[in-house]
Amino acid sequence: MKRLDQFLSQLKYGSRSEVEKMIKQGLVTVNGVIAKSGRHKIDPLVCEVHMNGQKVFYKEPIDIILYKPQGYISSNKDERYPSVINLIKAPYDRFDFKIAGRLDWDTEGLLILTTDGKLVQKITHPNKKIPKVYEVKLDKSYQEEIINQLLKGVEIKDGKNETYLAKALKLEYQKDLIYITIDEGKFHQVKRMFSSVGYEVIKLKRIKIGHLDLSNLSVGEYKEFNRNDIF
Repeated sequence: MKRLDQFLSQLKYGSRSEVEKMIKQGLVTVNGVIAKSGRHKIDPLVCEVHMNGQKVFYKEPIDIILYKPQGYISSNKDERYPSVINLIKAPYDRFDFKIAGRLDWDTEGLLILTTDGKLVQKITHPNKKIPKVYEVKLDKSYQEEIINQLLKGVEIKDGKNETYLAKALKLEYQKDLIYITIDEGKFHQVKRMFSSVGYEVIKLKRIKIGHLDLSNLSVGEYKEFNRNDIF
């Protein structure tokens, strides 16, 4: 159960005092009845709330996959580049999403956003070993025998400048593209793996996490997904 003013404030209809004013003005109804006080407690999953005649959308949790474009950062706030959160439109834009598994600003592809912090921890925990597939384009023609060294493992540095062994689970070749599967997600991992064998990644796209993929999504689009498709 939640207080009505807290519920509407969390959905970004205004501060609790601003919401209380709207309630006093008769702009809020609960199950068809005009609300009298923000202190009134409701079950958001059961009660039907209207604000100024418009139904208040509520769902918990919300899990979505987003086809992240290049030029956006995997952060909840704009920094040097715009945040992927800017891509989320109504009615989802009233919710506070957390990002599970980041992508560099110049990398595009599949990104998971959820309102459930526990799911983020579950997805990003190293012990889960969730496979992720990346589509890679290199700066020059490649030799498969050299790239195949990644299957045995190569030593690279992480974001703390500590050396560790990074290994590809699978490699597939298709003309000028390479598809690499890994079950980690350390700092610039894919780029550093290819750099270790003499190649520069000029385009990188994550196309799959677990059983989730980019099917039926265009760049910048998103949709809800079933959690069973991750694990």
